[in-house]
Amino acid sequence: MASAETAAEHERILREIESTDTNCIGPTLRSVYDGQEHGLFMDKLEGRIRNHDREIEKMCNHHFQGFVDSITELLKVRGEAQKLKCQVTETNQKLQNDGKELLTSMDELRQCRLQQRNIATTIDKLTHCLPVLEMYSKLQEQMRAKRYYPALRTLEQLEESCLPQAGSYRFCGIMSENIPRLRTHIRDVSMSDLKDFLESIRKHSDKIGETAMKQAQVQIARDNAVTSQQRSASGRRIRKEMCSGTEVDRTGNNPFSEKDSGILDVEEEDEIPGAQDLVDFSPVYRCLHIYTVLGARDTFENYYRKQRRKQARLVLQPHSNMHETLEGYRRYFNQIVGFFVVEDHILHTTQGLVNRAYVEELWELALSKTIAALRTHSSYCTDPDLILDLKNLIVLFADTLQGYGFPVNQLFDMLLEMRDQYGEVLLKKWNQSFRQILDQDNYSPIPVVSPEEYQRMAGQFPFQDPELDKMPFPKKLPFSEFVPKVYSQLKEFIYACLKYSEDLHLSSTEIDDMIRKSTNLLLTRTLSHCLQYAIKKKNVGLAELVQIIINTTHLEQSCHYLEEFISNITNVPPDTINATKLYGTSTFKDARHAAEEEIYTNLNQKIDQFLQLANYDWTAAQGGGQASDYLIDLIAFLCSTFAVFTHLPGNAIEHATLPGKVAQTACMSACKHLSTSLLQLLLEADVRQVSMGALQQFNVDVKECERFARAGPVPGFQGDTLLLAFIDLRQLLDLFTQWDWSTYLADYGRPTCKYLRVNPHTALALLEKMKDTSRKNNMFAQFRKNERDKQKLIDTVVKQLRNLIATNQA
Repeated sequence: MASAETAAEHERILREIESTDTNCIGPTLRSVYDGQEHGLFMDKLEGRIRNHDREIEKMCNHHFQGFVDSITELLKVRGEAQKLKCQVTETNQKLQNDGKELLTSMDELRQCRLQQRNIATTIDKLTHCLPVLEMYSKLQEQMRAKRYYPALRTLEQLEESCLPQAGSYRFCGIMSENIPRLRTHIRDVSMSDLKDFLESIRKHSDKIGETAMKQAQVQIARDNAVTSQQRSASGRRIRKEMCSGTEVDRTGNNPFSEKDSGILDVEEEDEIPGAQDLVDFSPVYRCLHIYTVLGARDTFENYYRKQRRKQARLVLQPHSNMHETLEGYRRYFNQIVGFFVVEDHILHTTQGLVNRAYVEELWELALSKTIAALRTHSSYCTDPDLILDLKNLIVLFADTLQGYGFPVNQLFDMLLEMRDQYGEVLLKKWNQSFRQILDQDNYSPIPVVSPEEYQRMAGQFPFQDPELDKMPFPKKLPFSEFVPKVYSQLKEFIYACLKYSEDLHLSSTEIDDMIRKSTNLLLTRTLSHCLQYAIKKKNVGLAELVQIIINTTHLEQSCHYLEEFISNITNVPPDTINATKLYGTSTFKDARHAAEEEIYTNLNQKIDQFLQLANYDWTAAQGGGQASDYLIDLIAFLCSTFAVFTHLPGNAIEHATLPGKVAQTACMSACKHLSTSLLQLLLEADVRQVSMGALQQFNVDVKECERFARAGPVPGFQGDTLLLAFIDLRQLLDLFTQWDWSTYLADYGRPTCKYLRVNPHTALALLEKMKDTSRKNNMFAQFRKNERDKQKLIDTVVKQLRNLIATNQA
C-alpha cells in the first residue's frame, strides 16, 4: 500500500517536472530530496528519460529523409542566396547613395518642423502675453491721462485675468509686484483730487450760491408774471392811488417801482447756467468709485462727510462787519446756498455717499447758526432800507433753498421777528422826518396862485372845501405845508410797512393788521411826541400854536382817508370783523388839546410879564383919572392876540370841532388869570400898606379890564359872561371904595348877598393893610379929627371880620 502511494507521488512529481518551467522546478526537486525514496525516484527518472530518448529516436528516424531533402534544397538555395545577397548589397549601396539626399532633406524637414513647432509655441505664448502687455500699456496710458477709475478697472482685469493666463514670466512678476503700488498711487492721487475739489468748492461756493439764487429769482419772476394778470385790476387801482399820492412818490421813490431792493439784477431772458454746471463733480465720483473698488468706501464716506462738516462750520461763521453792508449778507447767503446746492447734487447723483439724514442734520445746524447770526447782526442795523433789502435777500435765500427741498419755516418766523425791529427803525427815521418838517414849517396858510397848483395840493392832501373852491385865485389854503407833508409821510410809512410784508406768505388780513398796528404806533407814539415837541419848544408863538390847531384839525379829518388807503393796498375791507382801527383821531385831538393848553399857558405868561411892569403907589393919597400904562398895553396885546383866533376853523359841520371854543376858552382863561393876578398883586406880602387913593387907582384899572371884557374881544359869549371873570375883584373893590361893611356883615352867608363873592379872609387881609401901622404917614393924616374915628372903625370892622371867620370855622 505504501509503495503504491510512493509510486503515485513519484509519478506526479515527474509529470510536474515535465510540465513545469525550469525556473520553478526547485521546490519540486526539494520535495524529492526531502523524502525517503530518493533512490527509487532516481530509478523512475532514469526510466522516464530512456522512454523519451526512444521516442526522439523514433521521431528522427521518421523525419530523417525529409531533413536530408531539406538540407539538399538548402544547399541549392545557398548559391541563389549569395547572388541575392550581392544584389541586395548592391541595391543597398545604391539605396544608401540615393538616401543621402533624402536624409539631408529629411533633416532639413525635421529642422523646419522643429522651427515651426517653436514658432507655434512662441505664437501661443505671445498670444497669452500680448494681452498682458497691451493691458499694461493701456494702464500706463490711463495713468498718464489721469483716468484713474478706468486704470483701476484695467488693473483689476490685468491682475485677475491676464496675468494668470500669461504664465510665470519675469515681466509678469514685475507687473504683479507693481500692482499694489499702482493701487496705492491711484488711491492717493484720487484723494488728492478730492481734496482739490473740496478746496475748490469751498472757494467757489459764493459763485455757486449766487447762480442758484439768480435761478430762483428768475423762477419767482416768471411765477409772478403768471399771477400778475390776475391782479391787474387791483394793480391799476393801486397805481392810481399812488399817482394821487405824495410828491416823493412821483420823484421816483415809489415802493412799487422796479428799484433794486438788494437782490441780484437778473434779466429773465438771459440764459443762466445751472449751479451744478459750474462744478466738475467728476473727482468725487471718481474717488467714490475708486474707493468702492478698493473696498474702502466707508473710509471715503467718513472722510468726505467729516471734511464737509468742517467746511459747513467755516461757511456758517459770519464776518464781524457783515451788518455794515448788504454785500456782506449776500456773500454769507451765497456761500450757504452754494454749500447746500453741492450737497443736494451729491445726494441725488451718488448712492449713499451722503444720505438724507446727514443733509438734514447739516441743514439744522446751518439753520440755527444762520438765524442766530442774523439776529445778532441785524440788531446793529439802523437803516430801514438796509433792513428791507436784507429781508428781501432772506426771502430769496429761503425760496432758493426751499426749491431744493430744505424746510425754511424758521427763516420766515425770524423775518416776522425782524418786523418789530424794522418797525422800530422806521419809527426812528420818521421821527426825524416829522421833526424836520415841523422845524422847517413856516406855520402860515399855503398860498395858491393857479388852478394847477391847487390841484397839485389837492392831490397831495385830501382837502375839500366848496367855499374855498368858489374863491378866485390867488387864495390861501387854511393849513400850512406841514399838513400835506405829514400826510405824505404817513403814506410813505404805510408803503414801507407794506414792502416788508410782501413775500412773507402772509394773508391779506395779517398784512392789513400789521400795517394798521405799525401805523398806530407811528401816530400815537412818534407823531404824537413830535407834535408835543413842536408845541412845547421854546419861542413858539401864539400864531404858530393857532396854526398847529388848524393843522391837526385837518389831519384829524384825513384819518378816514388813511383807513381807505390801507384797505385799497391790502384789499381788506375796512369793516372787516376784528380789523384794527387807526388811532389818528385821538392823536390829533390830544395834540390839539395840548396846543390849546399851551395857548392858555402862553397867554397867562404874557399877562404875568405885563403885570411885572405894574408900579403902583400903594400910599397915594388920591387915585389917577386913567388906567395904568402897563394895563393899557396889556389890553392892546390881548385885543391883537384874540384877533388871530379868527383864523380858526369855521363851523362844526365843516371840520368836526367847536369853532369858537378855543378862542372863548383862551379869552376866559386870560381874563380869569388877569383877575386872579391883580388880586394877588393887591394882597401880596410885599405890599404892607394900601391907601384909599391906591385902591381908587386900582379900581380904575379893573374898570378898564371890565370895559375890555364888555367889548367882546372874542365873539360867542352870551351877555356879560366874560365880566364874571372879574366879579370877585369887582365886589371886593366896591366893598372897600363904598365902605359898605354894614351890608356885607349883615347879609353874609345869604344867597342874595350883594358881596357874595367877597371872602372874609381876603377882606380881612386887605383891611389889615389899610390900618395905620406907621402912625406917621397914613391915608387919614390930613384929617386929624377923623383919624381916630376912622382907625377905630377899621379896628371895629377887623374885629367883626375875625368874629365872622371864627364863627364860620366853628
